[in-house]
Amino acid sequence: MAQVPLFIKSFFAIFAFALTLALPATATAQANSNGWEICNETSYIIEASTGRYEGQGVVVEGWTRLRPGACERVIEGNLRPGIHYLFGRSSTAHRGGRKIWGGQSQLCIDPTGSFAVENIPDCGMMGLEAREFRPVLIENSQRWRTSFTETEKRNLEQASAAGVQRLLDNAGVYAGRIDGYLGRKTRAAIGDFLTSKGLDANTPAAEWMDILEQPAIDRARNVGLTFCNRTNNRIWSAMARRRGEGWESRGWWLLEAGGCARVIDEPLLQAGLFAYAEMETGDGEIRTLTRGSDSFCVSKAKFAITGREACEETAYRTGLFVATPAPVNRKLVFEFFERDFGDPIDAS
Repeated sequence: MAQVPLFIKSFFAIFAFALTLALPATATAQANSNGWEICNETSYIIEASTGRYEGQGVVVEGWTRLRPGACERVIEGNLRPGIHYLFGRSSTAHRGGRKIWGGQSQLCIDPTGSFAVENIPDCGMMGLEAREFRPVLIENSQRWRTSFTETEKRNLEQASAAGVQRLLDNAGVYAGRIDGYLGRKTRAAIGDFLTSKGLDANTPAAEWMDILEQPAIDRARNVGLTFCNRTNNRIWSAMARRRGEGWESRGWWLLEAGGCARVIDEPLLQAGLFAYAEMETGDGEIRTLTRGSDSFCVSKAKFAITGREACEETAYRTGLFVATPAPVNRKLVFEFFERDFGDPIDAS
């Protein structure tokens, strides 16, 4: 790795000092203003949508972009105590498919761009899609804060550092732990990135995080396996492939009508991939693929299963997967169509 110039080493010190002092100070300043504030304590860039009661209905708005370690006010001024709603999705820059932060309250969103709509029972009537939001009970009429979190608990300072690491990794300029600490390896990757982009050492961290997002998005788009739903119903999808000397099956990836999800985010170097899906009908029944012929294990909940034999004996069940075409140029898009699914069966 290239030697890090002195001016970049100085930048590291300034950046680390800023993370330590500026973020808590900013959070304190924001807390002194009225409104609903949402914070990102994860290592992902998050796009957030919110819902609030107005009159007899719920107004849903999106999208508010949150860098790791950042907070944004989504409602200004005094608040109406009671239930509000929150939904988040990770940027497409990040590997591993889109992460979702939600709940069980279904509201309508526009997945393609900024929007503000009054929720209706049938999202499809307005060309919208349904998502499951998290109810948030706001109990203070002046200020309230809600945070997106990961399994690894981080404060805003650590989330910002972890977000830098994840973006560097997704852009292909860093391969290390996403631990929220700016060690030697991370600092060297930052230096290489700044040098490659001709950025000044004093460039604000938020600015070059935004610059990092685009090459990460481009890189993700050009490799891996993507599933797309070409039906009018919601689909739950799974994939299987050979891993080492054995087999592995993984699921579930939710595919809304017309939606896609990247299920493998690394270059596809060989054939031998399999796809599976179950379609919701809205009547408590499901439809499964009719042309599946390769048996792999699946589970009711999210799963990653090694092996493909005796599924029922290990508390799983057997699903018949479809062999996909061979990848081209290290990537493959596999589409599910209405014609691929059989008659409804009782999901219970």
